[in-house]
Order: sequence, then structure tokens, then C-alpha cells
Amino acid sequence: MPPSRAESGVATKLQILATEHWSLLATRSLTYNESLARVNIFLAILSGAVIALALIAQADHFGRTFISIAIPVLLIVLYAGIATITRLTALNRADYRWVIGMNRLRNAYLEIHPELAPHFVASPYDDLHGALQTLGIDVDEVTARRLLRSIFHLPQTLPGMLTVIVAAVAGAIAFAAPSPAIVLSAAAGFLLVMVLAAIRGRRSVSRLSPTLQPRFPSPPG
Repeated sequence: MPPSRAESGVATKLQILATEHWSLLATRSLTYNESLARVNIFLAILSGAVIALALIAQADHFGRTFISIAIPVLLIVLYAGIATITRLTALNRADYRWVIGMNRLRNAYLEIHPELAPHFVASPYDDLHGALQTLGIDVDEVTARRLLRSIFHLPQTLPGMLTVIVAAVAGAIAFAAPSPAIVLSAAAGFLLVMVLAAIRGRRSVSRLSPTLQPRFPSPPG
């Protein structure tokens, strides 16, 4: 017997949802690959610069020639680091989008077959709490927002780890200032990069695209 029109419609919906789900999974994989590739490129640039400066320092004994070469090299490393952090922040926002998309698809699965809910470990809700639960962070909405905006959360992320390194590079560039201001200028360069990165990181969490506003929020409690 051929399937009824209702059964055929449900099967078509499931096929479309599954295809979109696999598409989002593949896109998340590409996002992770690009993130790691960007980090590897920056670390390669940083390692090459440190080795080159170490060789120059041995030959010049940290003289004027070393300073005149170190500043342009470190500026290149600083640029590469800022560009990498900016791209990683964008990739994190993209990954959040894919997680929200998969949560919405999971919600659609449960609309068709609600009896499957006990078998899902990821969330079917597309708010912040649901997204973090899918990512393995099972906290309530208020705690989630405090966690993401905390200054202790930034250094734990890939952009945050690179921010510390880039801030140290900025401090090293400022270290070439006249001797009375060496310590202050180095500390100012380090803190400036850290503060700017923290502000940008908080904005990336608090300012979401209208398409990512929750349509299926988590139930209270």
C-alpha cells in the first residue's frame, strides 16, 4: 500500500530537516578547521619572529640595530595577532549561529515526534541557555550571561588566549620607548590591548543578529 499523504508529508519534512542538520554540522566542522588554521598561522609567525630576533640579539647584543629591526617585526606580529583575534571572534559568532540553527531543527524533530525528547542530550531551545546546553555548559540563563561577560571567561577562549599573547607583543613594542618610560609604556601597551579586546568580546556576546533572537526559548525553571 502506498503511504498516505500525511505520512508522506512527515517523511518529507524529516528528510529536509535531516539534510539541513547535516549541512550545519559540516559548516561547523569547517568553522573549527578555519579557527585552528588561523591560530597555527599566527603561532608560526610569532615563532619565526622570536627566533629571528633571538639571532639578531646574539649578534648585536640588544643594541640599536636590534631595536630598529625588532619594532617593525613585532608590529607585523601585532597586526597578525589582531587580525587573527578579529577573525576568531567572527568565527565564534558564526559557530553560535550554527548551534542555534541545529537547536531549532531539534525543536522541529520534537514537534513531529515528541516521544523522542528523553533521548536527546542537546537542547531543542534557541535561547542562550539552550545554546550553552548544546555546547556542554548546563547553567541557567542569568548565570550564562554572567559567565560570558566575566573578565575571567575571556582568557579561557581562543581569542582570549591570543589576546594575552598579542598584549605582551604590544608591551614589548612599548618596551623600546625611552628608558624613563619603559615600564609604564610597556604596561600601558599590554593593558590597552587587553581592555580593547575585552570590550570587543563583550559586544560580540551582547549584540546578536536579529535572526538569532530566540523563537523557542527554554521553559522557566
